Amino acid sequence: MRIESAKDLTVYKSAYRVAMEIFELTKSFPIEEKYALTSQIRRSSRSVCLNLREAWAKRRYEAHFVSKLSDCDGENSETDSALDFASDCGYISAEQHEVPVAKCTEVGRMLGGIIRKPESFVITMPTPALRPLSSDV
Repeated sequence: MRIESAKDLTVYKSAYRVAMEIFELTKSFPIEEKYALTSQIRRSSRSVCLNLREAWAKRRYEAHFVSKLSDCDGENSETDSALDFASDCGYISAEQHEVPVAKCTEVGRMLGGIIRKPESFVITMPTPALRPLSSDV
């Protein structure tokens, strides 16, 4: 299968599913968490996908591509930590915690794989043919 956009990547699809599951899960969080944990976990989980799309657009520049992927990984870790808070505060059950945390771990593993071998994804530009500097040649 030819990958034409970040949306075609397995890691993107997985991260998107996690973000949507977290959206549903957080609907039952207490109202006093609306502008705190609820908002934060929704933003961090969505940011994995958003940063991945941005990374994909930056694949001509390996360092920038890897930097944006590192941002994705950081947001994914933040989501994982927010799930821990939700569990420890009693907003979600052990099972409701376990499933998305396992998915975050898998997303992190996939991001790490891309970060370790970015050359598989980076767009390499052909080197232009050298032309003589003078018209006398």
